[in-house]
Amino acid sequence: MRRLSFVRHFSAALAATAVVAIAFGGHATAEPVAIDWTAATQQLRVAAAGNPAAEQAVDRLLADRERIAEAREVALPAQPYQVPAHSDIGRGEGPGVYGSGIALATDGFRFGFFGGPGNISPNQNGAKLEVIWLNLSNGRSGTEVLTEHNDVLVDTTIRSRPVDTGRGLIVTAVYGTLWHRWSVPVSDANPDGYQYKLGTISFPSLGAIYN
Repeated sequence: MRRLSFVRHFSAALAATAVVAIAFGGHATAEPVAIDWTAATQQLRVAAAGNPAAEQAVDRLLADRERIAEAREVALPAQPYQVPAHSDIGRGEGPGVYGSGIALATDGFRFGFFGGPGNISPNQNGAKLEVIWLNLSNGRSGTEVLTEHNDVLVDTTIRSRPVDTGRGLIVTAVYGTLWHRWSVPVSDANPDGYQYKLGTISFPSLGAIYN
């Protein structure tokens, strides 16, 4: 199976993050900030109330507090999320580590995701990748569907619309499903020259970022 490696995805996402850091340079913190991940996730659970899919996703995070307690400090205004997602297809070799949420701000603050086998498919019919977020600084919260993706190799993320979260420290989790594809020989089974696979997140990607 041909696929882009997770390292390549991660490198491309970090390059995008460098752009974000420049865009938000005036808001970067001088020193890393420690965060109580359990408390932040509990607050995110309150924000998820009334949204069954979001509630279930955050409950899975809270059920594995050892994993979220290992998350890193928060240092950049935007960055790949500290806790990666796990899914039924992992990076393409079976269940396991799948990818990570990411914050982007090249044309307005957006939530995104990168990872998984091959490339993100331009057609996401039947899939739904979502992010729930809570601004710990101002109390704003919401849920966004990640739908924006360009069908080019350099675009390794799928993103939300621009979101007005307000300034502050934002805790967020990505959950749901996402279609991936990679090139294969054209055949009756693959008439367009692609094979497709649906990834279902079993453990959400959790992160805290500054806006």
